[in-house]
Parts: sequence; C-alpha cells; structure tokens
Amino acid sequence: MKPRISMITLGVSDLDRATRFYEEGLGLPRYPMESAGVAFFALQGTWLALYPWSALAEDATVSAEGSGFRGCALAHNVSTREEVDQVLEQAVNAGARLVKPAQDAFWGGYSGYFADPDGHLWEVAWNPFMAIGPQDE
Repeated sequence: MKPRISMITLGVSDLDRATRFYEEGLGLPRYPMESAGVAFFALQGTWLALYPWSALAEDATVSAEGSGFRGCALAHNVSTREEVDQVLEQAVNAGARLVKPAQDAFWGGYSGYFADPDGHLWEVAWNPFMAIGPQDE
C-alpha cells in the first residue's frame, strides 16, 4: 500500500443539504461532474465525496444503524491561530454545530472542533511546530 489517502467519502442523510454545506458554506470547490447520487470536491492532494448514508453502508456491506461518536475526526490545519477562529465561525454560519470552541491545546497549538450537518467531526488546528499538508502561499 502506498502512503496516501485518495478519497474520503462521507455518508450523509441529505445529499443536497450536505453539498450546500460544503460547497456554499465552506467554499470547497465542487468537481463539475454530473453524477446522480454523489458529490465530489477536489481538495489539495485528495478528494472528498458525499454519498447517501444508507447507500454507502450497503456498498460496504455493513449496517447503516448507529449514532454517536464514530471514532474518527477529519482535520483541517491552518497557517495561523486567528484562522482557526475564522474557519470555525464560517462552519457554524454554514450550519455546523460547534463541538469544542477554539482553545490552547495541550500539545502547544490552538484548535477547536465542529460537526457537519451529519455529525462528522472536523478539527480545525494551528500547529506552530510543524507544517501539516499543503501550505497556502
């Protein structure tokens, strides 16, 4: 296996709502491919796909039942401490739920969490000790 993640697919309960959240609310670039039942977003180095929750469970041959903590969080690292607050505010204004307000982290950075409309956790973090992922110019 090569050290990369090609695509992250999130199961969503309402594809139109989720697509609006990520495209219009967070400003992610939607891939202009006409494909019923799925939305793709081209990110730096990977792809994000939104797919109906039950269809994703069916494809993986697992139960679609379950709720609460899923044991997983996506992370979005930013270049400054102030940007953490800006991204969290943008997400909340787009319909996310603030899970953990931004604060100094035990590891020396600054971070907070939001949950998208389907409950997927996103950490927004500034790490002063290392660059994680592509850095904006």
